[in-house]
Amino acid sequence: MKIGRFIVKRLFSTIGTLFILSLFIFLLIHLTPGDPARILLGADASDESVEMVREELGLNKPIIQQYVSWIGNVIHGDLGKSYTRNGSVTKAISASLAPTMSLSLWALILSVLLAIPLGVVAASKKGKAGDSGIIGFSLIGISIPSFLMSLILVMIFSVTLKWFPVAGYKPIKEYGLATHLRYIVLPVISLSLMQAAVLTRMTRSSMIDVINNDYIKTAKAKGLTARVVLYKHALKNAMIPILTTIGQTFATLLSGAAVMETVFGIPGIGQLIVSSVTKRDYPVIQGIVLVISLIYIVINLVIDLLYGIIDPRMRDVSKR
Repeated sequence: MKIGRFIVKRLFSTIGTLFILSLFIFLLIHLTPGDPARILLGADASDESVEMVREELGLNKPIIQQYVSWIGNVIHGDLGKSYTRNGSVTKAISASLAPTMSLSLWALILSVLLAIPLGVVAASKKGKAGDSGIIGFSLIGISIPSFLMSLILVMIFSVTLKWFPVAGYKPIKEYGLATHLRYIVLPVISLSLMQAAVLTRMTRSSMIDVINNDYIKTAKAKGLTARVVLYKHALKNAMIPILTTIGQTFATLLSGAAVMETVFGIPGIGQLIVSSVTKRDYPVIQGIVLVISLIYIVINLVIDLLYGIIDPRMRDVSKR
């Protein structure tokens, strides 16, 4: 199957998935107890005032009619208007998504840069001291929750040594790369260590399975260096499960970023969704969940495409 046809097929599948997901999101949020109009006006507001606000927001219409109106606007690129914020939902999400994506991407890069070399080294030294040390590191990383690691790092590097700020966020466009990294380095390390540990174990396991194959023994017999055998032959053939784990890691990092945003005072999507849930700001909640779901779907699509690029046999599977 040609790559273009595969992409088109996946895009059609994505549209269907998003439609079903949008219906589920809408119904789940709107059936949750709590009246946005009452929350906006306060507990002492009269019933007449609450009803006027409900009519203004369109909350007095049948729920199916509300969904059709909302999904119609979404198709045209309009996620609606926030109940509690001045401006559109798209603007609110865009402003909050940038810090979350920055935190998640830096954490993913650090996780991959740490995990893959460590996993390869551990596999090549299976049963030796180096392997045991790397396994010990991964166990520690898995055992310590990200929020606890963040508090430990803040106590050491912010409070005691005063190397990094305790909290805050500085966008790279406004303050430059150096200042941006100075503010984000501690949350990135806190968020990435657990995922790096998981990815290290997966890389080690996948590499061990590949190293025992005959073609690796043949490559060694030809006189190729250990580095070439490990990284050019073994790692390439071990990448399918590793790629799957990387995709899952990024999805997990996006979810875990909300905790780091709370600890370090980063104005990201986590804080936005918490405040929106508290205020029953339906359009913002629906928009956030839909955007994050779309990001997850795009990640899975990219991983599937990389499967075909790295291992041509995966293209044959897609024809069946």
